[in-house]
Amino acid sequence: MPRILSDGAYRYEVIEDWGTLPPGWSYGEVAAVGVDSKDNVYVFNRGQHPMMVFNRSGEFLRSWGEGLFVRAHGIHVAPDDTLWCTDDGDHSVRHMTTEGKVLLTIGVPGQHAPYMSGDPFNRCTHTALSPQGDIYVSDGYGNACVHKFAPNGKHLKTWGTPGSDPGQFNISHCICCDHQGWVYVADRENHRVQVFNGDGKYEAQWNNLHRPCGLYLAPGKKPTFYIGEIGPRMPVNRDLPGIGPRMTIVTDKGERIARFGDNGTGLKPEQFIAPHGIAVDSHGDIYVGEVSYTAWAEAFPATPRPSPLRSLRKLVRLGA
Repeated sequence: MPRILSDGAYRYEVIEDWGTLPPGWSYGEVAAVGVDSKDNVYVFNRGQHPMMVFNRSGEFLRSWGEGLFVRAHGIHVAPDDTLWCTDDGDHSVRHMTTEGKVLLTIGVPGQHAPYMSGDPFNRCTHTALSPQGDIYVSDGYGNACVHKFAPNGKHLKTWGTPGSDPGQFNISHCICCDHQGWVYVADRENHRVQVFNGDGKYEAQWNNLHRPCGLYLAPGKKPTFYIGEIGPRMPVNRDLPGIGPRMTIVTDKGERIARFGDNGTGLKPEQFIAPHGIAVDSHGDIYVGEVSYTAWAEAFPATPRPSPLRSLRKLVRLGA
C-alpha cells in the first residue's frame, strides 16, 4: 500500500528505494540534491563517488568527483545547467559542468580562513546565483556570514556576524536567490530564514521553524520555498513531538502552505531522519537528501545504527 504524506492540496507518495545504484555502491549519506532542466538528478553525497547522476526514473547515468571533493555539502543548479558545488571540508566552491569539469574555483582548496573572521571561507555551506549572475555563498560552520562575488569570482562584499539579532547568524546553512535578486538564508540554529536584498540589507525573517537546514526555491511567478527542518537533537528535547524533523512549504512571504512528515525521527516512510538537502523537479516531485549517518548517533545514542541507512528518497506529487 502506498505511503502518503499530505497537508491540504500537497500530497506525496513516498518512494523509499528510488535510484538504482551500481552493485556494491552506496551513498554514505546525501548532503545535497540538484535537478537540471531535463529533470536529471545530481546526488551530492559523502560516499566514494561524490556526485551520482540519475534520470528522473532513477536510472544511474554516471558519477564523478572521485578524489576531488573532501566533504559534500551543497549544490546549486544554475539556469544554464552548470553546477555550483560547495565543499565544507575543503573550504571551497567549484563551478562545474554536468560531466564534472571544473570551470571556476572560489576559495583555496584545503585552506581555511581564521575561525569567525568573516573572511572566505571557513567551512562554507551552500551557493546561490542572482539573476545577474552574482554569486552568494553561505559560510556557516567556521564563519557566520554571507559572501557576495562577481560572476568572475571576485569578492565584492561580506555581511553577517555571530549572534541572534537581525542580520546575524548562528550557522548560515543554506542560501537561495529569487528572480528579483533577494537573498534567503536558512539561519539554522537561530530557527529562522532571514531575507536580504542583493546588497545584504536585512528585510525580513521567517520564524516558527525548527533548525531549518535545506532550503529550495521553486521558481515561477509565485515562488514557493521548500524547507527541510532537521529536528531536535539535544537530550532534553530530542523526543519532543511537533518540532520535526519535517518538511515545510511556504510562500515568498514566509506564509505556510503545507507541512508534513512531523512524526518524530525514524525509519518509517512517514518519518524523516535529517532532511539536509532538497530539490524539486518540473513535475513537482521532491528529492530529499538526508545526513542520516551523522544524525543517527544524536537521535538514537543508545541504538546501534542500521546498515545501510536510508539517505535519499523521492516524494512524488499527487494530483498537482
